[in-house]
Amino acid sequence: MKQFFKFMFASMLGTFLVLLILSVISFGIIAAIVASASQEEVVISKNTVLQLKLNKTIADRSSKTKVVMGYSGPEKNTGLNEILDNLKKAKNDDNIAGIYLDLSDIPAGISTVSEIREGLLDFKKSGKFIWAYSEVYSQKSYYLATAADKIFLQPQGAIEFKGLSSEIMFVKGLLEKLDVKMQIIRHGKFKAATEPLFLDKMSPENRKQMTELVNNVWNEILDGIVDTRKISRQELNNLADSLKIQTAEDALKYKFVDQLVYKDELITEMKKKLALTDKQKIQLVTLEKYTDVAEKKHGTTPSDKIAVVYASGSIGSGTGDDESIGSERISKALRKAREDDKVKAIVFRINSGGGSALASDVIWREVDLARQVKPVVASFGDVAASGGYYIACAASKIIADPTTITGSIGVFGVIPNFQGLFSKKLGITFDLANTNKNSDYIPVQKPLTPYQTLLIQRDVDHIYDVFTGKVAAGRKMTKAAVDDIGQGRIWSGTDAKNIGLIDDFGGLSKAIETAAELAKIKNYRILSLPEQKEWFEELINQITGNDPSAKLKQALGENYQYYQYLKELQEMKGVQARLLYDLNLQ
Repeated sequence: MKQFFKFMFASMLGTFLVLLILSVISFGIIAAIVASASQEEVVISKNTVLQLKLNKTIADRSSKTKVVMGYSGPEKNTGLNEILDNLKKAKNDDNIAGIYLDLSDIPAGISTVSEIREGLLDFKKSGKFIWAYSEVYSQKSYYLATAADKIFLQPQGAIEFKGLSSEIMFVKGLLEKLDVKMQIIRHGKFKAATEPLFLDKMSPENRKQMTELVNNVWNEILDGIVDTRKISRQELNNLADSLKIQTAEDALKYKFVDQLVYKDELITEMKKKLALTDKQKIQLVTLEKYTDVAEKKHGTTPSDKIAVVYASGSIGSGTGDDESIGSERISKALRKAREDDKVKAIVFRINSGGGSALASDVIWREVDLARQVKPVVASFGDVAASGGYYIACAASKIIADPTTITGSIGVFGVIPNFQGLFSKKLGITFDLANTNKNSDYIPVQKPLTPYQTLLIQRDVDHIYDVFTGKVAAGRKMTKAAVDDIGQGRIWSGTDAKNIGLIDDFGGLSKAIETAAELAKIKNYRILSLPEQKEWFEELINQITGNDPSAKLKQALGENYQYYQYLKELQEMKGVQARLLYDLNLQ
């Protein structure tokens, strides 16, 4: 009898848990369906202010309705494309009186921030106001805020203004403690991508290029501030060097802000600007809600299309997703755009530090095929280096921001030798029975032989030769000229234009305009590719744990980049054309 009750209660508990899980899943699905179904066109009234917070990670492309685990309904992650579209829409919307930048820090790269800033400056041409307010401005958020007519700061707030730095994490010491030896075969004296594996600080060559890079980006930021705040470059550098902007009063004294106000005082000032009485409320609309406001259409929907193909993340073989570039998925998207007669031009939006050389070549082929039948304009985001440049070099035109990190035309291979870790740390040894001398090629449990190293070096040199040849053909340069600016060296967008790696400055909007000009079309609509997962599929992935990156990002915050770095190290296969570290300028 005792055994009977034991099994009975166990069965009841199991049934209860299953029902509970199914209930949670059902509730989430129903909530999402109801929220999705109830999404109606948002209608806004006259004298409305568009509120931009920009406090979530800004990807190049908005996700489809993304359901959060709280099940409060679908929540969209607004991408750069929607931000720029909304600014254009607001510029011509008679109901939008102005923009309120509600800022703190912006989780995005400098080039992304620059694109949004350009969108704000274009909005100002309408004569409408832009006001910025924050309790604490980071350097990036202040740079964006300088596009505003007025900058407000909380009286006890602060502004970060100290110049730029770029930090690289070196793992040589960790590898030594684990007794792991990284066997590196590379081509390019500037191929600093592998330095974190065998050095504990930057080489002179890497320090040279990194110093030039951060200075070029910093100068671009200063140019923007000089233009809108009318503070001299010399004074800005003096203030950064001496860290003089320590308090809100300092910011006001040195004309970094226009007024020190509390939030209630800001509301009062904005009511005056909008000609409202004290009792009237300011009508605010968030960026997310404004996305659902229908734009006024003039005439019939154009049949001509410009396809924008988004490629973000590390490059590898296979499918990939919105955060990684799978050669199969991106090639399919480019092929679809090429074969669609209604697509008159293609914009290839790239945000990548590279990856697999083989996967890069697969994508390059589709770009080259597309360029032969219609204009292809490559648009660079925060970074388009190594493999990220490889996949773009066949484009008709290349557009980048002055702060974009690009180039790094170089190749390397990394083969770990875990012999010391296995034998000395773990007490594990291996023995093999081979049919031929190199049956175990490429080994990771013992060192490469000189012959095996020679073979890999030949492969690396061959791929570098192919890489430089394709860049030379695409950019109409000699291979010798490409080799001279290649060698794995990275460049800012500013320098990249001077040496012929890009054609013009601009962001995604500029690239689309350029594509339309090359295709000789004026009326067109945008086709975004690759096709994204539907919100229902994303919900199931989150519930079933098939999307673990979302949880990790939430748990690790800014430290997620270190996990991603180690993960990419583990997943590298074959010869690589990539940056092995993130160039996070702060």
